[in-house]
Amino acid sequence: MSGMSRGHSRQRRHSGDNLTGTELHLTLLFTGGFFAFFWIWRQVLQLSKSRVFLRENWYKRTSCPICMEYPLVGRGGGRLFPAVPHNRMEYVIEHQILPVLAPAIRKLAARSPQPVRTSLEEIRIRQEQPVQVYTHQGDYFLDPDGQPIRSLNKAYRATGEDVAQTVQLLTRSSLYAWEEELRRGYVTIAGGHRVGLAGKAVLTPLGSVQTLKHISCINIRIAREIQGAADGVKQFLTGMEGKLHNTLIISPPQSGKTTLLRDIARQASDGLLHPGLRGMKVGVVDERSELAGCVNGIPQHSIGARTDVLDACPKAEGMLMMIRSMSPQLLITDEIGREQDRDAILEAVHSGVAVIASAHGLTLSEVRNRPAIRSLFEEKVFSRYIVLSRRNGPLTLEGVYDKDGQCLFKREGRYP
Repeated sequence: MSGMSRGHSRQRRHSGDNLTGTELHLTLLFTGGFFAFFWIWRQVLQLSKSRVFLRENWYKRTSCPICMEYPLVGRGGGRLFPAVPHNRMEYVIEHQILPVLAPAIRKLAARSPQPVRTSLEEIRIRQEQPVQVYTHQGDYFLDPDGQPIRSLNKAYRATGEDVAQTVQLLTRSSLYAWEEELRRGYVTIAGGHRVGLAGKAVLTPLGSVQTLKHISCINIRIAREIQGAADGVKQFLTGMEGKLHNTLIISPPQSGKTTLLRDIARQASDGLLHPGLRGMKVGVVDERSELAGCVNGIPQHSIGARTDVLDACPKAEGMLMMIRSMSPQLLITDEIGREQDRDAILEAVHSGVAVIASAHGLTLSEVRNRPAIRSLFEEKVFSRYIVLSRRNGPLTLEGVYDKDGQCLFKREGRYP
């Protein structure tokens, strides 16, 4: 009898042990499921925040216009190049742009969604005004969490301290050392990014600008070096035997003409424009430090092994200096428009130097009617005109014309 009692007792103990193990497994399962649910919920919440801009109708044309590769000239004439790889732009933003921003604004930019960061064109900081960003898809304000919004009321407003700290970081706490750059209204930072500044101008006795003080507006323009940007148009830049055409690139602001000029310089210098065209001596006159993006005289962009750069020099004077001292085969400069620019281009062409330049404008006829450079058209100095727009994003090729204005290529659809 006692044996049976001991057996029943052992059975009860084993049953109790089995029950305890079951409860333990259920507890662990429940706990693991709870933490898994919590982690998934956080990921979904973070994703929904980062995609808030989707509700602003950014992506109307395709699922991802930032990443899409537009067709090249031979396949319908869309954009001339695929977008810059996201990992490259992430590096640029993290190592070249964020370090020059005030801590509070740096935090906003770092928190912004990745598609916003990788498509940035400008960051505008105005004292007591919302922080504004320009992307391929338009302009947005940033809220205190770094999310792009349209509402002025919910946007983060830059303080005087934010502006002052950003200026200190841009000038390395030495405004005096940057007096010449401040006189021109911009500084160029590592990576070739140009930062425009506005405030109160200090004038000399003769009435010219000496420097700036009380800076209250900052515009950081993110430079994009896109190797291959000229691939879609280089068939129009050379003749059958590889002779280079004098070319004028026409586009409104922020349509990619500087990016295109930069890659033309690189390819001409390295002998990549045409199989029959060897590498050329290229002279770049970079009045606004945008083409080469020089910092302390050193180009920050790849512009070719045979390229010489004259930085921060007025275009007309710089072209003549290049002809006299550097014997270039090709001169490249940006944004011509003055009579002095016209005279320097004529001097270069009559000296046997090829010229590729750019000018602001929507259409060929609009630029042709500008009084200062009208004679360049009348004398048929340029044998190629390339018109760009932003219709499908920067570097959308609208048309190519010869010296007589005859159309060699025109993109479908109405423009402008």
